[in-house]
Amino acid sequence: MPESPVCRLLPGHWLNHVLKSLQSKLLYKLPSALPYALMRTLLRLGGAALMALAATGAFAQEEIRIGAIYPLTGPAASTGAELKQALELAVDIINNGAKDIGGLPFAAGGGLPNLKGAKIRLIFADHQSNPQTGSSEAERLITQEKVVALIGCYNSNVTATASQVAERYKIPFLNPESSSATLTERKYKWFFRTTPHDNLFVANFFEFLAELKAKKGIDVKQIGLFNENTLFGTETTKLETRLADEKGYKLVASVNYPPNSTQLTSEVQTLKAAQPQVIMQSSYLGDALLSMRTYKDLGVTPDMILANDAGFSDTEFIRTLGKDADYVISREVWSLDLATRNLLIKQVNDLYFARYKANFTGNSARSFTGLMVLADALNRSGSTDPEALRRALSDTNIPGDKLIMPWKGVRFDASGQNELGSGILVQIIGGKYVTVWPFEIATHDVIWPMPKWDQRK
Repeated sequence: MPESPVCRLLPGHWLNHVLKSLQSKLLYKLPSALPYALMRTLLRLGGAALMALAATGAFAQEEIRIGAIYPLTGPAASTGAELKQALELAVDIINNGAKDIGGLPFAAGGGLPNLKGAKIRLIFADHQSNPQTGSSEAERLITQEKVVALIGCYNSNVTATASQVAERYKIPFLNPESSSATLTERKYKWFFRTTPHDNLFVANFFEFLAELKAKKGIDVKQIGLFNENTLFGTETTKLETRLADEKGYKLVASVNYPPNSTQLTSEVQTLKAAQPQVIMQSSYLGDALLSMRTYKDLGVTPDMILANDAGFSDTEFIRTLGKDADYVISREVWSLDLATRNLLIKQVNDLYFARYKANFTGNSARSFTGLMVLADALNRSGSTDPEALRRALSDTNIPGDKLIMPWKGVRFDASGQNELGSGILVQIIGGKYVTVWPFEIATHDVIWPMPKWDQRK
């Protein structure tokens, strides 16, 4: 007999306890002379009756298990910790409520109303930034932990392998953070991504440069690329190379390096020799920190560094570098200063800050949003059946005023890509991220060019 969606919500030990209790009572009531074969038949019928009661919702639905695959140890551990915190905050709001945040879905708490108040439980797995580990952990969560959906994985190359497993097992996979464009170009049936991807983000860089010339008279002609060489960086390099050519910029250098490097001196020297006006860079946290230190040591100061989020948006980037982090511009999807346009941003960030003594970043804000979108689909489906949940995700249509993101909303196209997301650019000024583009929503004028290292106060 197939396992009912509701039974999947019941912890195995609890269901076994009830079955044994029922069987014990039946044995107590049965006449001792009853044939053994008939006794076994009655017990099986009793177990089937219990399953039927569960399937009709006679028992309270206790929890919904969701697998969360993130880098909890290894080079991206600090980022993974922030994403884990954001997910845990989202679950706490859904399960227990959040006072005075009326516009946020599920802020009333009490679990998912269409699943009889079922609470969400996250089962975390550590992929250590390793694609093979991510794949094996996805399989373990599905086959052993019996999760109803997966969320993750931040690193694009890990998301690629883990989502292949979910596709094979026909389990919904919600990706809040990974930006490699090819993830949705695979047109998987069970894969959904809430964040915009690098096609949009890289295009934003070139739109910004064009508007910089048209509106502020700043003319950039020479660009250098400095990208890590996993899926995230290599895809970005291809996009930047193509758009630089299409838009008439001279690409003076394209340097790729292995992630988690212990030194980047030779790579940075190559970049310095090419004398780019602007460096476009894609790096996770460790490499972002190392490259900035190497730039300073070697006296590399272009007019601007345009960073592709990732390590440049991690809380540790500013915390570790201090004033040396200033003036970098990064593409983003979220910024605290946009709370003047959306009160939910401040309200939810206040909850996060009260708990973790740090503000959301674009990374953690995306994780929070992804979990809320998955919860919305679970609630609308009224079921944990994978196909029902997949259909609900496909039908998602959440307006922007229900999100903490500066997006028009969340609505997935046929490939599973959110088609209502958008990007912004933020600049680090005085140790804070401030929105500088699009110019019509900017909260601070862009500072251009970056001061030379020896001219900074």
